[in-house]
This record gives sequence, C-alpha cells and structure tokens, in this order.
Amino acid sequence: MDVWVIALLVIAGVLALLFVGGVVANARLHAREDERHARRIADADRALAAARAEDRGWNRSALEAAARSALEARGVQPTALELIRVVDRPGTDEDRALFRARTAEGSVEIELARMGDSWEAGP
Repeated sequence: MDVWVIALLVIAGVLALLFVGGVVANARLHAREDERHARRIADADRALAAARAEDRGWNRSALEAAARSALEARGVQPTALELIRVVDRPGTDEDRALFRARTAEGSVEIELARMGDSWEAGP
C-alpha cells in the first residue's frame, strides 16, 4: 500500500474521531441547557405560586393571554409559552413576568409589566 493512501486513511480516521467527539460534546451541552431551563421554569412556577398567595393579580391564564397578545402584536405566533421568571416586589407597580415563547422559527422572550390589574409588554 502506498504511503499517501495510509496517510489519507489516518487523516480520515482523525477527522471521524473529531466529528464523533463534537457530536458527543454538543449532546452534553444541550442536556445541561435543558436541565438549566427546566430548573428556571420550576423556579418561576414556585415564585408564581408564592406571588399568587400574596395577591390575586398573578393569574396564570391572564398572564399567558397578555403574553400571547403582546407577541401577536409584534407579528410573532407562539406555539408554546413557558413562564421562566417572576419578579414580585412589594406593591404592584414593579411586578414583572418573563415568558419564553416557542415559535416555528425558534424562541423569543417577552417581559410583561403589571399596570394596575392588567399586564402589558414591558420596556
């Protein structure tokens, strides 16, 4: 067998190992991201429950309706909404809720601010 064929096989083998290593590393990275994302959602759900116990303005369906309305006003059609952060400060003027909307193109985040008894897209 010629030397150049052996060298070509060795290079192809190294490239194959690099490719497999990259795929494995990417899968691990996505698994860690999924775990972090699940923890953020669980934390937001607990914060929402605590906020709801404090005052009745934290209605999940009203929050989701406001988020969908704000997204659709921006031309975004969400396929799913995930509440990922709740900020419940004393009073109602500084209350915030952050949603991640899944769309056909990917995902987008939107923050809602409490305005009296209603929720609107934040700054």
